[in-house]
Amino acid sequence: MDAITALTLARALDGLHQRQVATAYNIANGGTPSFRPLTVRFEERLRAAAQAGAAALAGVRAETTQGAAIGEQRLDLELATASETALRYSALVEVAGRCMAIDRAVVSGGR
Repeated sequence: MDAITALTLARALDGLHQRQVATAYNIANGGTPSFRPLTVRFEERLRAAAQAGAAALAGVRAETTQGAAIGEQRLDLELATASETALRYSALVEVAGRCMAIDRAVVSGGR
């Protein structure tokens, strides 16, 4: 696995983890009056940095913002976000595992 791929995977997993934490926070506090939900954004920065190279990727961090107070939290949307985030995380872990398996095969000479 080349450096850019490894760093992109690491930053994506970090961002997805941060989103999962924010989503859990939103679900846990959904019934609180004047609750202000958290949102996490990182995909746009990650995409731009990946095109710019490894040096740009090193500085990419997920951005967590707190929204305005809402009357009623949509827990169904939060659960959908949690499911989507888990699916993306799982897919990236699978990609990382396959890349490492290829590297292992190359190093061991295919044995």
